[in-house]
Amino acid sequence: MGVTVDVHQVYKYPFEQVVASFLRKYPNPMDKNVISVKIVEEKIDESTGIIYRKRIAICQNVIPEILRKSLSTLVILCWKKVSILKVPSIQLEEESWLNPQGRNMAIRSHCLTWTQYASMKEESVFRESVENPNWTEFIQRGRISITGAGFLNCILETFAGTFLRQGAQKGIRIMEMLLKEQCGAPLAE
Repeated sequence: MGVTVDVHQVYKYPFEQVVASFLRKYPNPMDKNVISVKIVEEKIDESTGIIYRKRIAICQNVIPEILRKSLSTLVILCWKKVSILKVPSIQLEEESWLNPQGRNMAIRSHCLTWTQYASMKEESVFRESVENPNWTEFIQRGRISITGAGFLNCILETFAGTFLRQGAQKGIRIMEMLLKEQCGAPLAE
C-alpha cells in the first residue's frame, strides 16, 4: 500500500541562498536524528554547468522500542532473523543536480537500510518562485512502503508517514532559521 507525503514551501529568499543553506543544513542541533552527512561524489558537467552530488546521511534509528520489539518477535516467528530493527542508525543516500544558470536543483533520496523490507524515497525540487524571482519554491514528495511485516505493515507505514510529515516540517523550520541567521529578515513581496 504505502504512504505518500507532499510538501510545498516558498522561502522568501533568493535561490542561491536557499540552496547554500540546504547543503549546510545537517548535522544541526535542532535535529539530533541526523548524525552526519558525507559527500561521496561530486562532479560538474562542463557542458551544462550542472553540479552533481551524492551524499550519505547517517541518521538515528527512530522506530520506537515497542514497535521494534513487536516486529522482532514477528520476524523471529516468521523468518528466524532477530537483529533487523535493532540497528542504532540508518543510512540515506541523496543525489542532487544543481543547475545554477537555470536556478533549480533536483534531489532524489532513498533509504539504504532495510531495503528488503521497506522502501523510502523522496523527490524534491528547489526552483525560482513564479510569484517572485527573488523567492525560492520547495516541492517534495516522499513515499514509504513496508513489506514483509504482515499485519504490522500498516502500523509501520502510519508511523513512518507521521514521522516523514513531522520531519519535513522540522526541516522547513530549520531552513527558515538558517536563512534568517545568514541573510536577515525574509524579502518583502
